[in-house]
Amino acid sequence: MVSVNGVTVSFGGYNLFDNVSFLINPKDRIGLAGKNGAGKSTMLKLLAGHQSPTKGEVSIPKECKIGYLPQDMTHQHGRTVFEETESAFAEIKAMQARLDDINHQLETRTDYESDAYMKLIEDLTEINTRLDIVGASNTTEEIEKILGGLGFERREFTRQTSEFSGGWRMRIELAKLLLQKPDVLMLDEPTNHLDIEAIQWLEEFMETFSGAVVLISHDKTFLDTVTKRTIEIVNQKIYDYRTNYSHYLELRAERKEQQENAAKNQQRIINQYETLIDKNRAKASKAAFAQSLIKKLDKMDRVEVDDVDTASVRFRFPAPAHSGKIVITSEHAGKKYGEKQIFSDANFIITKGEKIGLVGRNGEGKSTMMKMIAKKIQFDGTVQLGHSVLMGYFEQDQEEKLNLDKTVFETIDELAVGDVRRQVRSLLGSFLFGGEDIDKKVKVLSGGERGRLALCKLLLEPYNLLLLDEPTNHLDIKSKEVLKQALIDYEGTIVMVSHDRDFMTGMCDRLFEFRDGHVKEYLCDIKEFMEIRKVERLNQLDLDKSGVKAVQVAEKKVVSSSDFEAAEKKKQQTQIQSQIKKVEENITRLEAEIKLLDDKLAIPEAYEALTKDPHFFASYNTLKKELENEMAKWEDLSSKLA
Repeated sequence: MVSVNGVTVSFGGYNLFDNVSFLINPKDRIGLAGKNGAGKSTMLKLLAGHQSPTKGEVSIPKECKIGYLPQDMTHQHGRTVFEETESAFAEIKAMQARLDDINHQLETRTDYESDAYMKLIEDLTEINTRLDIVGASNTTEEIEKILGGLGFERREFTRQTSEFSGGWRMRIELAKLLLQKPDVLMLDEPTNHLDIEAIQWLEEFMETFSGAVVLISHDKTFLDTVTKRTIEIVNQKIYDYRTNYSHYLELRAERKEQQENAAKNQQRIINQYETLIDKNRAKASKAAFAQSLIKKLDKMDRVEVDDVDTASVRFRFPAPAHSGKIVITSEHAGKKYGEKQIFSDANFIITKGEKIGLVGRNGEGKSTMMKMIAKKIQFDGTVQLGHSVLMGYFEQDQEEKLNLDKTVFETIDELAVGDVRRQVRSLLGSFLFGGEDIDKKVKVLSGGERGRLALCKLLLEPYNLLLLDEPTNHLDIKSKEVLKQALIDYEGTIVMVSHDRDFMTGMCDRLFEFRDGHVKEYLCDIKEFMEIRKVERLNQLDLDKSGVKAVQVAEKKVVSSSDFEAAEKKKQQTQIQSQIKKVEENITRLEAEIKLLDDKLAIPEAYEALTKDPHFFASYNTLKKELENEMAKWEDLSSKLA
């Protein structure tokens, strides 16, 4: 379908790719992999025909339609959402106009036997066939389906595109591409501005998409779900793996190990050759032998070990200061902008050490709730922080709020106090700011670098509550994994908004869903929540089509104060039961050890040998004392459980 033949791309004398070739087949699902700067976006531009190679060629058949979604684009204004999306059907509109013209000519012309008249009939048949193939009769239904899947409400179809943020306008461009049904769909970070539900819908759409897909993404779950082939760009070469991203990582590690072993073996041979050359080159009788070894060395193809990017953010959050048991209390909290009610009557309690995820579609109030907790905006009801709570807040656009005229070092140094001031350079180094990078102005940093710098600021205080609104934006997959582990190890309380399912998996104790003006609690992880939402969406589709009553999906209501007390009591009971189990295990162990010694003391020969040890009776009495303490502990815990 699309072939890359001996392509080389050079910038200022440096080769980004050197003589690479591969083929994109119909229905391929390809993920481009490689470290930042390896050339993934450049490769996508080459494939889309938006850039030309220095050497070689990218061959695209004339009848092959390419759809390309770049990270940054120029958006059109002056139309409604529906009108702009409908422009995807420009080809259909042109064919329909041509069809109307042909029909008019056939009605008015009388030269029925002429070649021109017969050509009109042929064109009529061809256009009708083409319109049937592209589904011209249900364009409105297709537009509504795609826009709905990407998160647009029906009432928003008539709003001007200029009223939406850049992220929502990107969704309109994606909708236009999907409606055009290209033969090859090329997507550069398509999930950046999508919420979890829209990402899941896009994954499901890809399952039935008839064309090929080539994409770049830092969303590991999205890559694993969509792609079946991974093309890695490394050291100006490509490696083609017929598998998804996670399995590719395993195969790449095996390949690197093989390269390292081959390089070691080759170096051993080279060392042997060089030793023989040095030993024999001065001898007249061995000079020819030495020269032959030199020629062998010159002709030898040196094994290259791929320069895999191993750099990643590495850090741990400082131990948090102590706080009260209850960290956040929300009672009848709500927010409206003008006449628009975002949500209302949010009631919940978050306790010390919990990790809470806020989920839901964009615009439902997740970031608004974060601002309410941080007291950044006015709102209805109350949201109260508990005793001795120290809050660190990472906003969604945190990197944009950095002082652009300060250097990286100044940004951290001005906030660092005490011992931290002496560790600013090492702290920045753990966030990949080393050498001259620390003297760069913030305004010249990339989005990813600014995001890392904003995260670094969170380590300057021992916060016991972290509010994290999309902390993984602009982070690569490896840095996300390090951040995730740091948050799992963090001993404080976390309230987090994220659309990255892999990042949230295994992280959150509870989820609060913001939907249709309400807040609901789910006592499950993100995977189970997504299954619930998927079932509900399928049920809604059944309702829309047939009106048949859908299967009800059980969901947990947000806890009230009384619910919280009951839950706390149950939690304490579970903890006591766990402690009793451990105490009983200790009692069983101690009793067994004491019985063993008692049995030995009953044997005269063993008694005489044991009593010769001056420490024996001290150890024996210690065991008995430990048993008494464990028995007392068991009685105390049992009374609490009663």
